[in-house]
Amino acid sequence: MNKFTLLAPLASLLSLFPAVSYADDMTFFGEMNNSIVNADTDNGTRNGKAGTSIENWAAIGIKGNESITNDISLVYKMSFQVNNASTDGSSTPIEAYNTYLGLGSNRYGTILVGRNNTVFKSSEGNVDVFNGSNADINNLVAAQTRSADGIWYYSPKIADLISINATYLMAANQSNSANVDINSQYALSTTFGDKQLLEQAYFLSASYNNGIANVNAYRGVSQIKLGAFKLGGLYQYTKSLIMTESNMKGYSYFLNVIYSFDRINLKAEYGADNSGLGYYFKNATGGSSTDRSLFSNVRMSQITIGADYVLSNSTDLYTHYSLYRGSYANAGINYTLNNDNMITVGVDYHF
Repeated sequence: MNKFTLLAPLASLLSLFPAVSYADDMTFFGEMNNSIVNADTDNGTRNGKAGTSIENWAAIGIKGNESITNDISLVYKMSFQVNNASTDGSSTPIEAYNTYLGLGSNRYGTILVGRNNTVFKSSEGNVDVFNGSNADINNLVAAQTRSADGIWYYSPKIADLISINATYLMAANQSNSANVDINSQYALSTTFGDKQLLEQAYFLSASYNNGIANVNAYRGVSQIKLGAFKLGGLYQYTKSLIMTESNMKGYSYFLNVIYSFDRINLKAEYGADNSGLGYYFKNATGGSSTDRSLFSNVRMSQITIGADYVLSNSTDLYTHYSLYRGSYANAGINYTLNNDNMITVGVDYHF
């Protein structure tokens, strides 16, 4: 008896049930990003390694919507980060990523429940020109957070131009390992224009983060397209809410430019921070377990230059060089971080 004969009774049984109605618009998507990195230290690399190493990042998922009425749709997304291309991910090959369920309406806006980027993080638009790499702005700025157990609201575009957005986290579901007030964690943002710089040649945003990631923060973002150039900037003020680092507060800013021709994007960016609340400075000073109550006079800077080549609609080749420099005082004693030169060459495939 072959396998087709064995499957025949099952096929007959399934034919007795009504046909399943699938979503109107379901998309299967994913991304794989592999690069070779050479870094002087392990403070800014995605894999936490110095020297020459391979960095891997991948995600996979489904997303879509299904009409409920003429004006309201069920919207959903379920995605996972995949780590099994590296030895570090052998024990945790699959991790949670953006996953939510909600309702969307052109008239009333969209509400989501689940795990997603906070609207504070999303307010960056596309000004993070090295997004997702070891030159990501989260090396210097805090509250670049993907949060779970939250509710999101995105308003429809007012006058085809302005959106008002919010994230609220459910306090009962949040961890309080840092011993801070978790009863009021939310983020608000207002965006103007088009982050893709297509419908409008500019994007502006203003946002506020209250308590999420144990910080309060304000942010302003701007990006404008002028012919073949895109000019962008971000300014952020951040204050830690953790008792042992209440002294950690200050500003961060980034300025960048992209020049595009043919299939090539040339990029340059300068960033600075004196809050000490970004990913890089924490790593360079011993991590979150370090007593930071006597830290002061933090000075961090980041210079990155790079280029992307669009090989096809689904594949980009890229390279960039970053220089990280920093100094700080601890109990009045000045320290200077070792300069960190990072060179990256990689390929990004998305579908």
